[in-house]
Amino acid sequence: MVDVISTAQAGSRMNAGSQMMASNFETFLLLLTAQLKNQDPLSPLDSNEFTGQLTQMAGVEQQLLTNDLLTALLEQNGGGAMTGAANYIGREATAAWEAVKYQDGAATWSYELASDAADVTVEVLNGNGDVVWTGQADQTAEGVHDFTWNGQTAGGGQVQQGGVYTLRVSAASAGGTAVDSQVLIRGRVSGVEMYDGQPFLTIGRSVVPLTHVIALEEQAQAQLPPDDDEESLMASIVSALNPFN
Repeated sequence: MVDVISTAQAGSRMNAGSQMMASNFETFLLLLTAQLKNQDPLSPLDSNEFTGQLTQMAGVEQQLLTNDLLTALLEQNGGGAMTGAANYIGREATAAWEAVKYQDGAATWSYELASDAADVTVEVLNGNGDVVWTGQADQTAEGVHDFTWNGQTAGGGQVQQGGVYTLRVSAASAGGTAVDSQVLIRGRVSGVEMYDGQPFLTIGRSVVPLTHVIALEEQAQAQLPPDDDEESLMASIVSALNPFN
């Protein structure tokens, strides 16, 4: 199985390898210099062996230069990811993500049902994975629905502002068969951040990895009615261009 690593992890591994290779390269030069200084004049170093060592030295130097180039390319790729993600700002996004910040007395998620369900149970979990509230969802039809939690716990308490909570949804049909579901985050993209070389989008009150975004839409632009001055100006232009006036 192939392990997927991030840009930052790749750069870190490459830097560690370069440092070790550079250390070995310096050690090689010291040993070669000492060998040349202390060789027996009556039995000098064989020319073929000396040429082979120089070739090895040139190969190590070339590998160091290659690693520097690859590191620069990885850094450039990370900047390109940031620039590309910035194009999402201002657009409406949907992401398969469960974590939301509880703020201003509410935390809002969306959930999608693959088919009609007879029973939909929603659970709110805190950062430790503990269920703090559970209940039945009102919307059980196929499609996407919104759910808002007011911060009240199962014991009747109230959570503090600023905590991050996740939603878990389980649905079943009238016959008891499980209905596929997923939790979604929907909202306007208001910012972009980089974590461990990967771009994250701020969607509403969530910070979501770009790789979890499943849909994007242009934000609807409100059309303002023309004011009286604009209407008068347009009437004057039309009148001036009318050849029958």
